[in-house]
Amino acid sequence: MTMDTTTADKPLAGETEGPADPPVAQAKKVQMFKYERPDVKASKGIMRLAQTDLVKGAVQVVREGGDNNLHSHAAVDTFWMVLKGRARFYSSDTDVISEFGPHEGIVTPRGTPYWFESADPDEDLELLQVAAHEKGKKDIRTNHSPRMKNRGSENERFSGRLR
Repeated sequence: MTMDTTTADKPLAGETEGPADPPVAQAKKVQMFKYERPDVKASKGIMRLAQTDLVKGAVQVVREGGDNNLHSHAAVDTFWMVLKGRARFYSSDTDVISEFGPHEGIVTPRGTPYWFESADPDEDLELLQVAAHEKGKKDIRTNHSPRMKNRGSENERFSGRLR
């Protein structure tokens, strides 16, 4: 597994961003991966599993302070499933959609504002993310509230790809 550590810019609410992941040069090639929980030291770690031009798979490890902000994606539907811990998803800054435990989840259709956090202070959240990109559309992230600074920590990025 490889790791690179990055810090995202913190745009104001209402601003838009480009996609988090670069275009995939080998979109039509078979990709193999293995998930092993990475040694996350920051408040959030993201392990990329595989990606094509249509779908992306990752696991987010969310520790205390690793929650995100209310946002939506213009061209991405996302499937979320809790692997470990508990996740609480919101439809506004304060309105809870639901809370999910292991092997439960939610789909957030494109254009739907949402944010999530770990709902168990005693166990880190491991959240499977499968994102499907609408073909021919640019994914623009709209921040409906300011991005939260991860309590001074950087997000860590890992790769689960088998070479």
